[in-house]
Parts: sequence; C-alpha cells; structure tokens
Amino acid sequence: MLVNQHLDPRAVTSPTTAAAGFHHTLPGYAPTPVRPLSDGTLVKDESDRLGLPAFKILGASWAVERALAEAPATTTLVAASAGNHGRAVAHEASRRGLDCRVFLPERALAVRREAIAGEGADVVVVGGTYEECVALARQEGERSQVLEIADVGDSGPARDVIDGYATLFDELGRQAEFDLIVVPVGVGSLAAAAARYAARAGIPVVGAEPENAACLTASLAAGEPVSVPTPGTTMAGLDCAEVSAAAWPDLRAGIAGTVTVNDDEVAAARRELVAAGLYIGESGAAPLAALRQDGVSLGTATRVLLVATEGPTGDPAPG
Repeated sequence: MLVNQHLDPRAVTSPTTAAAGFHHTLPGYAPTPVRPLSDGTLVKDESDRLGLPAFKILGASWAVERALAEAPATTTLVAASAGNHGRAVAHEASRRGLDCRVFLPERALAVRREAIAGEGADVVVVGGTYEECVALARQEGERSQVLEIADVGDSGPARDVIDGYATLFDELGRQAEFDLIVVPVGVGSLAAAAARYAARAGIPVVGAEPENAACLTASLAAGEPVSVPTPGTTMAGLDCAEVSAAAWPDLRAGIAGTVTVNDDEVAAARRELVAAGLYIGESGAAPLAALRQDGVSLGTATRVLLVATEGPTGDPAPG
C-alpha cells in the first residue's frame, strides 16, 4: 500500500449538492443498495444504476445537463471511453434526441462496443490506447454543434462529471455507517468525489488500481501527475495511463493511499462476490481485491465500505 504523503483534507473541495436534485428527477431514479458481506464489509452495488450496469450515468447525465444549458444548439455528443462512460453518454444522448459518437480503444471487448451501439451511438474503434481515444474525441468536440462529454481532463464536463458522482456519496451518507471507503481509481473522477465526501465526513478513502495501470499511485509518489505504461488489464474501466487534471488536486489532498491489484486477485474477488450473491465486474471488484490483500494496512478502520462500480461485462459468474 502506498501511503499518500501529501494528504491534507482541509484542501479538498467541498462536494456539491446540485447534481443530486437533478438526478432525483430522472425517470427510474432510486438509490443503489448497500449490501453486507459475511465479515461485515459493506458493498455499494452499482450494477444497476438508472437502467445501466454502472455508476457512470450519474456523471454523464449531469455533465450533459450542464453543457447543453450553455450550448443548446448542440446536435451531437462525443466521448472517449473504455466502455461504461461511453454507454452512459450514448444513453443520455438518446434520451435527449441527440446523435452520439463514442471512441473506443481496439482492446475494448466486443460486448462493450455492442452495448454502446445498442444505445444508438456511432462507435469508432481506435487502434491505440484510451488516451488516443481521448485526443480524437477532443478534436471532434471542436466541430460546430458538437459537444465532447469528457470524464478526463480539465474541461467543464470533466469537472461536472465529478460533481455528478457526488450523488452516490450523498446516498451512502444516508444508507450506512462506515469508517473507511475503498474505491476504484481509473482516471480518478469517482475517487475525487469520494475524497470530497470523505474529507467532510472525517474518514479516510483508499484507491484501488491495477498493477498495470497504477497512474494515481505513481502520481502520488511523484507529487505530481505522471503517465504510466498500460500494457492491458481485465479491469478495462481502470486501464488508464493518466489521472484527470480536474480530479488531481482533490486526489493529491484527499486520498489516504492506494493499493494495486492484479487480474488474478480481482478474479478471486469476483468469485467471493458471486458467492455473496453480488454480480460485479472486474473494475468493481478491485476494491475487494485490495481489501483482501495480505499485509494491507487499513489503520484502525473496522467498518469498510467498498464501491463496486459496475456489473459484469461478460461472464456473470467467473469460474
């Protein structure tokens, strides 16, 4: 476990409440459940959020709402994604009668491409990394009547995505008592929202990352954002080389530490979750894998809350 030497909860941004009011108006809105494991560990189950199998719609819907208020003549939304963010943007575009184009890296599973296309979006498969998809989406977003809904970078939508995730933690504060949060990282937008909530609640938050894409761990060790190689991982939603510029200040000041996990550890965590009746994807199982690592120090925490960010992408019950 990397302990963050830059931790300063006083410097963390206060969470917003505006997005929660918006989300409560959406058709089908309901808080996602918190479920206990046999040892008392709590799991925030995001496998069914507003009809989609991941938490991402909270950030995407709020970012779209805010962006369209400033650019009402928009006809097309574009996004880069490893899967769930793109599907959320496509879903929101369809709900609003807009066109959508999503850039996916070639190594994204076919089932993810099909799910995005099923929302009515044009899927562009890029023979490169997620970061190359981000660059293409940014370029596309410069066209007339086109909006890029990014969950990485320093744009207005990237910041609004973090604000949108505050709804998840607003729900948690009403659902359960806990003294530690473990959350998947990726580009860090959800982790930044967790840090904002945790700083106000006076509890620590730990980030879980793939060994093969530990960009936050490397950045905290360096004291500044750095890029890492990403040779690939089953945790597709966390397969990111760089943390988001919008998220970095709150990550640096608000994340107590990080734990890196490998694909085998995540597979074991998924099996444990299935045994408990929870069908969670690889990225969503990373926090449990981090918790189960031998020798991981979680201080004096006794009531741990894991954010399980997604349902399964392929096999719902791994062998």
